[in-house]
Amino acid sequence: MLPYIAEFLGTMILILLGDGVVANVTLNKSGMKGAGSIQITFAWGLAVMVPAFIFGAASGASFNPALTLALAIDGSFDWALVPGYIIAQFAGAFCGAVLVYILFKGQFDATEDPGTKLGVFSTAPSIPNTGLNILSEAIGTFVLVFAIKGIAQVEGIAGGLDKFLVFGIIVSIGMSLGGLTGYAINPARDLGPRLAHAILPIKGKGSSNWGYGIVTLVGPILGAIAAVLLYGAIPW
Repeated sequence: MLPYIAEFLGTMILILLGDGVVANVTLNKSGMKGAGSIQITFAWGLAVMVPAFIFGAASGASFNPALTLALAIDGSFDWALVPGYIIAQFAGAFCGAVLVYILFKGQFDATEDPGTKLGVFSTAPSIPNTGLNILSEAIGTFVLVFAIKGIAQVEGIAGGLDKFLVFGIIVSIGMSLGGLTGYAINPARDLGPRLAHAILPIKGKGSSNWGYGIVTLVGPILGAIAAVLLYGAIPW
């Protein structure tokens, strides 16, 4: 039971901090409105790192269905745990997004643009192109998972330093590829909050753009699986 609780709470914190920084920077009446993409990118890296430190020992700190599935495929994760982990991750992402709405309700009410409101919860492409958008998400997730696996090649790594390295991986992907699709690189990170956007009584919220959900579901899964398969094929 503890691993599932850890995945739920860890993903909830991830989304609370990650979606929270987007709300902080983009919504009207926020004290940090206009701080920009650099703050968002660094904060997302920290949003992954903080719960990883807290829950790494309890669950492995996946917080990502694509990563969980890929690790099961390469034999480093128990298939029996996969359904529970994925349910916990999506539930945690949904609850984290609800908390962001509660905290920033006044700012949501003061913001007129529906796209800005949706952007707090979920990702979107700068140029809509389903094929290229899926490829972007797949490549971003490939880099994430391949780099996470590659941490094992670092000899004598100090305890906890691997979590800091994951922060660097997330920030690097965001700064280099984030402008294409918003670098969801995690189905739960996008679809859990997108569901919250659809359900919550957000003033003037507009469409939840579920048609784009295929990108953030298929792209990360394909990229994560490709990463573990290639990593396993290399004679390290």
